[in-house]
Amino acid sequence: MDLDRKDQIEKIETELFLEAIYRLYGFDFRNYAFESIKRRIWYSARETKAKTISEFQGQVLYQPELIKNLTNNFSITVTEMFRDPSFFEAFRLKLVPLLKQHQTIRILVAGCASGEEVYSLAILLSEEGLYEQTSIYATDINEEILERAKQGKIALTHMKHYTRNYLQAGGQKEFSKYYRVEGENAYLHDFLKKNLVFAHHNLATDHSFNEFHIILCRNVLIYFNKELKERAFTLFYDSLREDGILCLGSQESIFSTNAFTDFDYTNKIYKKNEDIDLELN
Repeated sequence: MDLDRKDQIEKIETELFLEAIYRLYGFDFRNYAFESIKRRIWYSARETKAKTISEFQGQVLYQPELIKNLTNNFSITVTEMFRDPSFFEAFRLKLVPLLKQHQTIRILVAGCASGEEVYSLAILLSEEGLYEQTSIYATDINEEILERAKQGKIALTHMKHYTRNYLQAGGQKEFSKYYRVEGENAYLHDFLKKNLVFAHHNLATDHSFNEFHIILCRNVLIYFNKELKERAFTLFYDSLREDGILCLGSQESIFSTNAFTDFDYTNKIYKKNEDIDLELN
């Protein structure tokens, strides 16, 4: 079979597979970036020894126990504490002064994975004297990884790198003050968890909620196609206060929308524009 025909067949198979998953199980991955989602389907298919995506589709439809592992493979779980230290330094220098104007603060971290970024925010806000008045909502599509995030458990081998990130981001204390060591793991102290709410939320299907001062969705949108990115931007717009701030990842930016303007383009921080009429499709 020539390569072009094989690619065409795999494209059809992938589209049918994602449609079938959505219709039977309600998980909507149809607007994820095609090449990325196809690689993840193949990764799961090889675990069952399926030779084609069509064969794997049959397995998933008739063996519901496979869907949990499949959706775990689909979700993006790469994260680290104080990732992109310049962003957290900008957060401290430019966004903290804005937050200090409010008696209560609400922040959403969308696509929080195992929670390292959430705990980084808790540490930063604690050092700035704002954590007591802040509620941080951390959401992800992967319920299993949300349970891991609630534990605040991190492999000790990561902590040297995370300490370096913390210091580069303007950390003010000894980083080791924020965790205890048990065996080969570090456990973040409980006081960092008290204002955190971990919850399931799907950017592809769920709607806006609350009115947040700041939304972080960093290095998630790179896995979405144009249609799903536009839906996510609309959801973020509707979920922000009038003076709200949207923070994206280092490889992402606002495109083809007048809903946001640059606040700090270098660090991918944007401010919500007012009086823009947007609706979810």
